[in-house]
Amino acid sequence: MLVAAAVAFAVAAVSVTCWFIVQGKLYDQINSQLKTQASQPQQRSVMDAISNCDQTNSSPAETNGFRPPSEYYFQLVRSNGKSCVPHDSPGTVKVTGSDTNIAKNPTQTIIHNGTDTDGKPVRVLTVPLVTIDANNNRSVVQGAALLYALPLKGTESTLNELALLLLLASGIGVVGAGAAGLAVARAGLRPVDKLTEAVEHVARTEDLTIRIPVEEDSDDEIARLSRSFNSMTTSLANSRELQQQLIADAGHELRTPLTSLRTNVELLTRSEETGRPIPPADRKALLASVKAQMTELASLIGDLQELSRSEGQRGERVQVVSLQDTVEAALRRARLRGPELTITADVQPWYVQSEPSALERAIVNILDNAVKFSPEGGTIEVQLTRGVLTVRDHGPGIPADELPHVFDRFWRSPSARALPGSGLGLSIVARTVEQAGGEVTLAHAPGGGTVATVRIPGTPTAPPESSTPQ
Repeated sequence: MLVAAAVAFAVAAVSVTCWFIVQGKLYDQINSQLKTQASQPQQRSVMDAISNCDQTNSSPAETNGFRPPSEYYFQLVRSNGKSCVPHDSPGTVKVTGSDTNIAKNPTQTIIHNGTDTDGKPVRVLTVPLVTIDANNNRSVVQGAALLYALPLKGTESTLNELALLLLLASGIGVVGAGAAGLAVARAGLRPVDKLTEAVEHVARTEDLTIRIPVEEDSDDEIARLSRSFNSMTTSLANSRELQQQLIADAGHELRTPLTSLRTNVELLTRSEETGRPIPPADRKALLASVKAQMTELASLIGDLQELSRSEGQRGERVQVVSLQDTVEAALRRARLRGPELTITADVQPWYVQSEPSALERAIVNILDNAVKFSPEGGTIEVQLTRGVLTVRDHGPGIPADELPHVFDRFWRSPSARALPGSGLGLSIVARTVEQAGGEVTLAHAPGGGTVATVRIPGTPTAPPESSTPQ
């Protein structure tokens, strides 16, 4: 409808302009003919016709040389409104006040539309009466004017036919433009209809596998919108899959400590109900097992909460952090957990942008793994040089086929399933380091063991705004 309205307005403007231009050209042609005829001075004998006009105000049969061209209306007009028409004139033009004014003021001319006595439209040119005598002397006759006129029947017929033609052409153009606009709109909005159907389908069925077909070489707005929708549904599907996998893995990991806790609690309860006390050594071991399972369960829940936080839910704002201080704090905790181990450290100043608590947790997780897999009396070597942190242990190492999976959630090496842990520590490390703009890798260490390498961009000196959150 908008296209049809716009085309209708444009066609109407063009048609009206065209009609007035043609009308002006036709009138200019008639005016030129009238002026050409009126440019010839009259013979002196026309004065006789003036006298007859004064006497009869009629069309005399013979007026001594007063002859009009056959296709013209031609008559004498006096200042008193009387007129004289030759006998062979095609008719008499109605005299108006503007025509008599020319007779009163012979220095002017006027051209206008008028009618004859039969009501037919004519184009009228009234000019002062100029006569010429036998000696070619020109003179303007006071009180008299000549009126020339041409019929407008043919001109008006042409203009009416043109108006009808323009009206038909405009109507056809508007209808055609409306139909074309409808077809173009439907073709252009067809992808939007598909997108709407896809959105409604997703809202109704929660099926995120639906895709909107997009031509590879298309780069218009609809194509970009379709690609964005496909990317969004793909991301949502992946997010849902990861969420379902996280829930399944978490349920599986939670089942083990909960089963152990339930077994131990049931054993304690049965002992109380039956009145059969558990030997003190066994009771102490049972309570230690319950405490260990509770600790493991709390650690697992904490790890799940850490992984479930989105970027906007991070507890602290990112700020400039001293990686050296963070590593030293993590080393103190690691030495408490592995007092029988020798931990050497060579850390140099380095400042990064990260969340302090998350960064410390990630480094603690790396050191915990090194403590966990180091043999009794072993050595752990820690070094921080220009933003590269390496933690090397002398444990059994990680098999080559397991290295690609070490950062997956809940993945644990078969050889380490008997050891405490949730399988989420390295996932948290990878996420935290990536959020700080760095990367973390695990590799075999020369001579045995594993070396963990963390690279985080930063500076060796604290920037002026180091204490201000970023």
